[in-house]
Amino acid sequence: MSVLTRDEAQARAQFLDVQRYTIDLDLTAGEETFDSHTVIQFTALATGDTFVEIKPATLRSLTLDGHPLDPADLTENRYPLTALTAGPHELRVDATMRYSRTGEGMHRFTDPTDNETYVYTQLFMEDVQRVFAAFDQPDLKSVFALTVTAPDGWTVLGNGIARHTGDGHWTLAPTPPVSTYLVAVAAGPWHSVTTQHAGLPFGIHCRASLAPHLDTDADEILDITRACFDRFQEKFDEPYPFDSYDQAFVPEFNAGAMENPGLVTFRDEFIYRSAVTDTERQTRGMVIAHEMAHMWFGDLVTLAWWDDIWLNESFAEYMGYQTLAEATLPRALNSVRAGETPFPDTWVEFGVSRKGWGYDADQRPSTHPVAPDPAAVPDTASAMLNFDGISYAKGASALRQLVAWLGEKDFLAGINTHFARHKFGNATLADFIDNLASATDRDVHAWADQWLRTTGVDTLTPHLTEADTTWSLTVDHHGTRPHRITVGTYDHTIDTQSGPDRLVLRDRFDIGIPQNSTTTDDTSPNGATTRPGRRPALVVLNDNDLTYAKIRLDPDSWNTVLNSLSGIPDALTRAVIWNAARDMVRDGELAPTTYLETARTHLPHETDLALLQGVLAFADTQIAARYVTPQDRPAALATLTALTRDLIRRTEDGTHPGLRLTAVRHFIDAATQPDTIHAWLTDGTVPGGPELDPELRWRILTRLAVLGATDEQAITAELQADPSATGQEGAARCRAALPTPEAKAAAWHAMFTDDTLSNYLFTATAQGFWQPEQTDLLTTYVPRYYPDATALAVRRGPAIAEAAGRYAFPACAIDADSLHLGEQALTDQALIPALRRKLTDQIDDLRRALTVRNAH
Repeated sequence: MSVLTRDEAQARAQFLDVQRYTIDLDLTAGEETFDSHTVIQFTALATGDTFVEIKPATLRSLTLDGHPLDPADLTENRYPLTALTAGPHELRVDATMRYSRTGEGMHRFTDPTDNETYVYTQLFMEDVQRVFAAFDQPDLKSVFALTVTAPDGWTVLGNGIARHTGDGHWTLAPTPPVSTYLVAVAAGPWHSVTTQHAGLPFGIHCRASLAPHLDTDADEILDITRACFDRFQEKFDEPYPFDSYDQAFVPEFNAGAMENPGLVTFRDEFIYRSAVTDTERQTRGMVIAHEMAHMWFGDLVTLAWWDDIWLNESFAEYMGYQTLAEATLPRALNSVRAGETPFPDTWVEFGVSRKGWGYDADQRPSTHPVAPDPAAVPDTASAMLNFDGISYAKGASALRQLVAWLGEKDFLAGINTHFARHKFGNATLADFIDNLASATDRDVHAWADQWLRTTGVDTLTPHLTEADTTWSLTVDHHGTRPHRITVGTYDHTIDTQSGPDRLVLRDRFDIGIPQNSTTTDDTSPNGATTRPGRRPALVVLNDNDLTYAKIRLDPDSWNTVLNSLSGIPDALTRAVIWNAARDMVRDGELAPTTYLETARTHLPHETDLALLQGVLAFADTQIAARYVTPQDRPAALATLTALTRDLIRRTEDGTHPGLRLTAVRHFIDAATQPDTIHAWLTDGTVPGGPELDPELRWRILTRLAVLGATDEQAITAELQADPSATGQEGAARCRAALPTPEAKAAAWHAMFTDDTLSNYLFTATAQGFWQPEQTDLLTTYVPRYYPDATALAVRRGPAIAEAAGRYAFPACAIDADSLHLGEQALTDQALIPALRRKLTDQIDDLRRALTVRNAH
């Protein structure tokens, strides 16, 4: 397939003006294909040639200005339009299109619970061509008017208000000018909860089998939606630009969500079938806020080319966390009173979980600036690779630092100028920075050059000296970016009732980095910051986590942390320190066993759910699985088992269900003997709770499969009890995890030969396949992975390639031979870009794991 280059897009944008698409989709043609009829009204601004994109199963006919064209002239996904005269034109395209099972284009899913079928579009980047003919690039915005024919009993959702005209025919209100990739349709026998807010229809939708679970959470989802909507209306001068706001939770969705104007699509795992923690509910709320922010930044004002994807994602990421922390509920919900925000501490989760995604990405060979040079994004294939921790987490961190430096008032003033100047149009980085600069006297252009055009992570290391009545701080700055940070100082408490290991805040103060870049009353000309009193027991740089940099501790502060980390009063401060420890492990400066011992000491006393989940996830998936040797893994798992057992005992009174659920999950994952978890599965409950819901049952059965303590009969029985889509995935995961040659061969065939697995079943199978406990059984599959994954990616495309690179990679094969195999594989010219990028990152992570092991 031909990918669109930036040069081609620029030339076409100068040649065409596209006024309107009239699209008719017939979803009643069968299980494999649907019919697509498109009329494009456009104007050629000069005489010349261009092309339209489409990826049909069958291209039946085309006419240009009433004259028939030859369908045989289609080459890959491009149909040439030659010798166009200057002026208006009308192109009609009639085609049969294929449904997808990979989450790209028009995805079709049949629910195994009730045999109901659903379809939805995911048209991002260049997949609109899988649904209808289009001039497919973001800066050729147009009005879209859709009609859809659907089976009886289905409801059709779209960007605009949908009206059923009878006999399965639906008409969607025309959109304002939007980009091709933002068009959306979702059809099926949806279960819906609807309401009105701010004069607009709001709705939430899911498949029928999830109806009871949506109804349970409908008040929460809608209240958060309304609260975020109202907060954005307060922040932004431009009103909400579309005629309705629907949120559809759809099956087998590849991303977390997609910001289609008026119809946001979410992965339907956000409709919880099983118990979840408040942090997981906060994540759902953040995604709701993130996607809503896109209605302005991304939909109302859209990037001109994909080098500016950060303008969409960094902004929405920052606004998602910030707005959720500010949004107040108009009425009481659960334990939250009216007028309060349900999730005031969103930045703790960002700091301990999301931010590490950015740090990791920024230290790999594939790193790139938040705002890359346009030449570095020459086509759509390269653009797709930048949807990563840099465009999301690092970009959001940069914006948070910008707000701290600029002030929120000036930041929002610049944003509102940006919206006013470019609404329903396109904008670039230069436009964005110019608009921010118009609202402040600060040099935003210089800031952008230092923060958005550079790569890598700065490191800030404190050095402390003490005199009789003062102490001084000097910060060693390894890097190039300026920072405005808060320094927190802490002392041991004299309150004996709090215990000997608790700390109390002495004070916080701001400094500039480099220190001589900002003159303050307590900063000397040589850059040292001097403060009165004895040196504190603990000094924390970036205490409120407003900048993006790796932080180190001075030796005395580190000793305080080892004894008193759980006694630090502020969860965000604890997150900064846990992140510092995480970075030190990854950089080979802290032994993985020391991290585990620190977790063993302090997590049983942790009260913040996001911190507990983030630290345990790193300890389990990185330290125990990758950073310790196979010989040391049993001891690492024993430490996690002891830690989680303490948490389970501590929460027996039922006052901390989220902490308890998190501890139970990780106790299961760390089990080295099957007896306890098998007893839980048999009894249907953990003693003292919780009762086992489907998620916990499949989790236990997966671990038993890894340990060789279950079999196909038990998996089949569990699937009969839970025949849902999630149950199908659980069974696939369990079967792939069984430690037998036959099970591994069957799983490998399903992933790399059969080609019928959907995106979710492929992922589940891959998640079960590679297990650290099964290294000997899996040895022969390591060299097979690279050629098989390469061929699979060519056959099945980027979505499956990404899953194969992320989940099917032999991550537990950590040795020099595996590293050599991976490095050799990267020389294969047959690698498609999506797989090459994932392998580049995975192989660098493998190299880092070996370095960490060798350092200790």
